[in-house]
Amino acid sequence: MLGYATVGTNNLARATAFYDDILTLLGAKRIFDFERGVYYGKDTMELGVLTPFNGDIASVGNGSMVALRAGSRTKVDEFHATSLRSGDVNQGAPGLRGDASIGFYGAYFRDLDGNKLCVFKMGPER
Repeated sequence: MLGYATVGTNNLARATAFYDDILTLLGAKRIFDFERGVYYGKDTMELGVLTPFNGDIASVGNGSMVALRAGSRTKVDEFHATSLRSGDVNQGAPGLRGDASIGFYGAYFRDLDGNKLCVFKMGPER
């Protein structure tokens, strides 16, 4: 259903260095580069890191968030720890959320531009 998501940045070099590093943990790579940003994914564009098209300052949306699927709870833990070492702001430590039978295991952080992200694993750990 979701085609791709984007987050804004005011410092493209810093943001893409961060996403180049952290998205490899989920098996993603650069799919498409252009003057305003980079799209990452596994086979197709999934997440874009861009300067705003209208040239205004990038800002975060209250209530907006991008969720990234991880292959395991261990990957969620690793991704969250790596993001915090990079200077991101913790918005919720890794752990089960909601009804345990659903098995939603997630962690939340804000990137260096203030964009809120979640990395999660749904279902039982195998």
